[in-house]
Amino acid sequence: MSDILSNLSLGFSVALSLSNLGFCLLGALLGTLIGVLPGIGPLATVAMLLPITFYLDPTTALIMLAGIYYGAQYGGSTTSILVNLPGESSSVVTCLDGHQMAKQGRAGAALAVAALGSFLAGTIATCVIVLFTPPLTLVAESFQPAEYCSLMVFGLIAAVVLAQGSPIKAVAMVLLGLLLGIVGTDINSGERRFTFGMIELTDGIEFVALAMGLFGVREIMTNLEKPSVRMTTEMIGRLWPTRDDFRRSWMPALRGTAIGSLLGVLPGGGALLSSFASYTVEKKISRRPQEFGHGAVEGVAGPEAANNAGAQTSFIPLLTLGIPGNALIAMMAGALMVHGIQPGPEVVRLQPALFWGLIASMWIGNLMLLVINLPLIGIWVRLLRVPYRLLFPAILMFCAIGAFGVNNASFDILLVAFFGVVGYGFAKIGCEPAPLILGFILGPLFEENLRRTLLLSRGDWSVFVTRPTSLVFLLLALGLLALIISPMIRQKREEAFQED
Repeated sequence: MSDILSNLSLGFSVALSLSNLGFCLLGALLGTLIGVLPGIGPLATVAMLLPITFYLDPTTALIMLAGIYYGAQYGGSTTSILVNLPGESSSVVTCLDGHQMAKQGRAGAALAVAALGSFLAGTIATCVIVLFTPPLTLVAESFQPAEYCSLMVFGLIAAVVLAQGSPIKAVAMVLLGLLLGIVGTDINSGERRFTFGMIELTDGIEFVALAMGLFGVREIMTNLEKPSVRMTTEMIGRLWPTRDDFRRSWMPALRGTAIGSLLGVLPGGGALLSSFASYTVEKKISRRPQEFGHGAVEGVAGPEAANNAGAQTSFIPLLTLGIPGNALIAMMAGALMVHGIQPGPEVVRLQPALFWGLIASMWIGNLMLLVINLPLIGIWVRLLRVPYRLLFPAILMFCAIGAFGVNNASFDILLVAFFGVVGYGFAKIGCEPAPLILGFILGPLFEENLRRTLLLSRGDWSVFVTRPTSLVFLLLALGLLALIISPMIRQKREEAFQED
C-alpha cells in the first residue's frame, strides 16, 4: 500500500504540472466537442492530432490523447439525449431512453445522470487500473517471445470476435493490416518488401497517414453523402435529477462500471461492447422492463457508466502487456513508439513518471469533465446547429497539414488521400477498419517475436505448446475461433449489435 501511495504521489506531482493540466483540459474539451459533433468521433480526431503530439513530451501527449478518448464518452451522450444522434458509437444505446426522457422534458436530468454516472465509473475504473496494473506488469515481465506471440494471436482473434459485422471481413481486415505492417525494409536481411519500387516506402507506411485516411477522410466522405439533418433541441427542463432518479440509477451505474471495467480489459472490447452489455443486463434484471425504450433512467445510467469504465480500463493491456485492445489505443501505442517508448511492462519500470502521471491525470480529467460538461450544455446545443458542410473543409485541411508535418513529405498527403478512398470503399462493403489498425500495429511486433522465438528454439515450433502460458493463450484463441465458427453464436452476436 505504501508503494501505491508513493507512486500516486509521483503521478499527481506530474499530472498537476501547469503544462500537463492544460493539455489534460484541452483533451477533455476536445473529446467532449468531438463526442457532441455527430460524424467525427475520437478515432478520427486522435488520428488528426497525432502529428501535434510528436512535438510534445510523451507524458503530456498521452495525457491529452487519453483525455480525448474518455472525454468523447461524456460528449457522445449529449447529442444522443438531445437530438437522438449518437455523437460516438458507444452512445448508440443512450439514444433509446435518453432521447425519450428529453421528449418528456427531462433532458437535463438525463444529461446529469449520464455525467454523474460517467464520473463515478471513471473514478472506480482508475482505481482498478491502480490496483491491477502493477501485479499484471510483474507477470508480463516474465513473458518470453513465445508468450508474446501467443498473446498477440489471442488479441487479434478476440478483436475479430468482438468486432461488428461479418467475422470473415474482420479476419480479412486483420490479415490486410498484418501485410501493411511489414511493408518496408526487413530488419534482418535489409531487403525491401512490398515497396513497389517507391523509395518513400522504404521505411514502411507512415502510421499517421494510414490512420488519418482510414478514419479522418473516410468519415468525411461517408458523412457528406448522408442527407442533412435539421437539429432541433427538446426542452432541457430541470438539470438536477430527482431523488427517485438517484434511487433508480445508482445501482445500474455501479453494475455498468463493473461490466465496463471487465470488458474494457478484453482485446476488442472497450466502450462499445460495454454499453450494449450493460443495457442488456439492466433490461433483463429490471422489475419494469416495459419502461426501457420509453425513458427509463436505468437505460441511461448503466450504459454511460459502462462505456466510460470500458474506455479507461482498455489502457490496462497496453500498459502491462504492450498489446493495444482497440484501434484508438493502438494509435496511442503508435504515438509512444514515435517517441522511442515501447509500450509494455518496461514502461512501469523505466518510465514511472509517464505511467503514474497518466493514471493521476485520469482522476483529474474526469473531475474536469464533470465540471465543464453540465454548464456547457447550452453551447453544445448551439454548436449542433452548425452545418457539416461548413465543418469538413477545416477538418480536411487539418488532416493535410498534419500529415505533411510529420516528415515534411508531400507523399504522406497522397497516402492520406489513398487510404481515405480505400476506407470509403471499406465502408461501402461493410468492412470495419479498426481490426486493420490493430493488425498494422501488432504485425511488426508479432514478426519480431516469432523470429526471436524460432531462433531461440532453433526452429522448433513445439515451443509454443510446451510453455504453459503460451499454451493457455493458444487454447483461448482456439476457443474464440470456435465462437466464430458456430453459426448459432455468430447469429446471437450479430443480434446483440442491432440498435433496436
